[in-house]
Amino acid sequence: MIRKIIRIDEEACNGCGACADACHEGAIGMVDGKAKLLREDYCDGLGDCLPACPVNAITFEVREAPAYNEAAVLAAKQKKQAQVLPCGCPGSQTRAIRRETADCTPAAHTTSISRLSQWPVQIRLVPVYAPYFEDADLLIAADCTAYAYGQFHETFIRGRITLIGCPKLDEGDYAEKLAQLLANNTIRSLTIVRMEVPCCGGIEYAAKRALQACGKNIPLRVVTISTDGKIIN
Repeated sequence: MIRKIIRIDEEACNGCGACADACHEGAIGMVDGKAKLLREDYCDGLGDCLPACPVNAITFEVREAPAYNEAAVLAAKQKKQAQVLPCGCPGSQTRAIRRETADCTPAAHTTSISRLSQWPVQIRLVPVYAPYFEDADLLIAADCTAYAYGQFHETFIRGRITLIGCPKLDEGDYAEKLAQLLANNTIRSLTIVRMEVPCCGGIEYAAKRALQACGKNIPLRVVTISTDGKIIN
C-alpha cells in the first residue's frame, strides 16, 4: 500500500539513539552505530521520532510500504515487558529461581532457607506478563509482614509467586496493574498477607479491586499479622 512512513538519512545520523528511544512501537533500532527503520510494519507514520532527532536526520516520505501492524506491535511490547522492565535496571530483569533438590530434605525445612521462586518481587517492578505466572498460586504481601512473622518463607512464600509492596509509602494505586496481571495470566489462587495496622488495608483493598476488575473467579484468602508477629486470622 502507499502510505506515509519515516525516512532516516544515515549519513546525517550521528548515532545518538534518541529516535529509537522515542519510537514507542519499536520500529527503529541501532545498527553499526546508525539508526535504521528495522520494521516498516511497526511504523505508524505519526513521527514521534522526528522531534527527538537533534540533527534532523528523519523526515516523512510517501511510498509503497506494508500496512501498520498494531497487533504485532502490541505483541512485541508484551514480550519485551516480560523480559526487561522499563526502568532498565539489570537487577530488575525477570527470572525464575530454581531450588536444588536438597531443599526438600528435612534439614532444609528451616527459616534459613529462602523459598523465593522468582525475581523481581516489588509490585512496581514486576512485569504484567511472565512465564512463572501461569498456573501460579499468587502471594501479595505487605513488605512489613516478612519482618514481623518469623516463619514467613515456609508459611507463605513456599510454593507461591510473591509480590510485595507498601500501600502507605509506594506512590499510586496497585489495583490497575494487579488487575492486568490477574486478567492476562492463569492464577490459581490469591493469598493476601497484611499487617494489622489500618494503613496496611490499602494492599488488601487494591488486590480485591483488581480481582473484581479482572472478571475471574479466583479463590482468595486474606491473612492478617499482628505487630508482635502472630497470625490474627
